Amino acid sequence: MLKANDIGYWYDRQENSLFEHVNLEFESGTSYAIVGQSGSGKTTFLSLLAGLDKPRAGQIELNGEPINKIGLTNYRRSHVAIVFQSYNLFNYMSPLNNLMTAMAITKSSHQGDKEYAADMLRKLGITDEQMKKNVQKLSGGQQQRVAIARTMCCDAKVVVADEPTGNLDEENTKDVIEQFQKIAHEQKKCVIIVTHEPDVAAMCDHSYRLAKHEFSLEK
Repeated sequence: MLKANDIGYWYDRQENSLFEHVNLEFESGTSYAIVGQSGSGKTTFLSLLAGLDKPRAGQIELNGEPINKIGLTNYRRSHVAIVFQSYNLFNYMSPLNNLMTAMAITKSSHQGDKEYAADMLRKLGITDEQMKKNVQKLSGGQQQRVAIARTMCCDAKVVVADEPTGNLDEENTKDVIEQFQKIAHEQKKCVIIVTHEPDVAAMCDHSYRLAKHEFSLEK
């Protein structure tokens, strides 16, 4: 489904590349972890998969089509959903309005369906009372669940998450990764998570480690 085809990335000179000749495939209905030390380039690689940056060499393909031909703006709007460690919610809105806005922006097939959005929030443990509050009045774990629910409401088949549990305690971390697993297995989406936590990687279906400029399959 999503393929990194001979990908290379560097900032100034090619001899100082973060990685080169990366060939990886990510399938729908499956969750993946990308692990590595800070500064190894795992977040940069995720940004390439998300269409937030362009590789210096090679290309990212979705269903055999280079994403630059799809158009990066169209790709980000229609084909990929991003979950950030900082949540990136509209902090002046309620959880419900956050989801309704995301569905409108991405032109989701569920656009305008308030009950559908509410049901997604309920599935992640957000009560009817909480979904009407300002998101800033929710806990960190609750805000992350809202961010995950947002991806469930949109039609994007690729979900990428950058350290989504970095601000959460152990109990919330386990719950959040279980929700990502449900998105992969029940909604048949491709879920790719960057993490430095071994326990998070262990919960995913497959895990790749980025070390010494190369990716290796751990699981």
